[in-house]
Amino acid sequence: MVGLAGKVDFTVRHLSSVTTNFPSNWDFSSGQPCIGGSGAHACSAYTASASSEKTWTMRTTFPEYVVALATIVGSVLFSIFGGVGIACLPLGLIASFIRRPKAVITRSQYIKEATELGKRAKEVKKAADALHQEERSGSKGRKWRKNVKAVEKELLQLEEDVKLLEEMYPQGEKAETSWALTVLGYLAKLVLGILGLIVSVAWIIHIVIYLLIDPPLSPFLNEVFIKLDDIWGLLGTVAFAFFCFYLLLAVIAGAMMLGLRLVFITIHPMKWGATLMNSFLFNVGLILLCSISVIQFCATAFGYYAQATAAQEIFGHTLQSLRGIKYLYKYNVFQIAFIVLAALTFVYYVAFGWRRKKPSGRFQLSS
Repeated sequence: MVGLAGKVDFTVRHLSSVTTNFPSNWDFSSGQPCIGGSGAHACSAYTASASSEKTWTMRTTFPEYVVALATIVGSVLFSIFGGVGIACLPLGLIASFIRRPKAVITRSQYIKEATELGKRAKEVKKAADALHQEERSGSKGRKWRKNVKAVEKELLQLEEDVKLLEEMYPQGEKAETSWALTVLGYLAKLVLGILGLIVSVAWIIHIVIYLLIDPPLSPFLNEVFIKLDDIWGLLGTVAFAFFCFYLLLAVIAGAMMLGLRLVFITIHPMKWGATLMNSFLFNVGLILLCSISVIQFCATAFGYYAQATAAQEIFGHTLQSLRGIKYLYKYNVFQIAFIVLAALTFVYYVAFGWRRKKPSGRFQLSS
């Protein structure tokens, strides 16, 4: 591919002008924009039109092309995970605070809830054993896969209910301390969720007014970073790094929420404190692949602030001018997908995210 399509097409404007003697003094009163304005072609460079544009082709280096291909693959994952994560990261924290346990329950209530959870656990185990027996007999049809998904869904809900019950009725010698830490933890989630929501909204606004609208309405965050640099030399750089790191956190949050969904199955799902090592390493590989796209996305989104840098040269010029690949960036395919998924995730949380799922009653498999 490097040999066939590894070329960069830059659109340049051809400028030409006649030469003239360097003047001994400058006359600004005439308002002439060019030196030697009396000649017929003296200002041809100044008044060059769009018809003088030409295409300058050069071959890219092998490392840059490898980075470009990795960026394309990572950008697909980044658009999905980042778009979902930019919304679910703050809204998930706020929703967790809203669904928090409001008070400690009594011992009788705890025994009643624990007994009910025990019955549900036995039903799930019985259903899992039946499905395992069917798998051994080789009868793995559509109904079997449907029942497996139902068991997995019920098991996840059961684990959430057990964790919530333990929070509502802390036990041991340090029960009061445990409850106080639980309350403080939910308050911290609320504060972090509000701060994250502000950053997410700032990211969305910046993408819309700076990347999707041509010409950009405003540099927005670029100007904020520049003004912060005027206050203190590294303050703008710190803010720039914070917004880039927050975008990577959004990718991680989206990966933990979705896993990698291929058509109708989920491979290597992530769960806090309950992720297998092979699943953990697989998702780390996905996030590392997305990190290249995060760099490219930030280099493009903050192109005004990061101009004349190595990242801007690679991701802002070379990558967006490669043959075949450049159209994905010319028409803002990844940015649009990012915004659409963020909007859908926001609608989902507004409609369903604030309510805690209630157990549907007795668990049964489809016959």
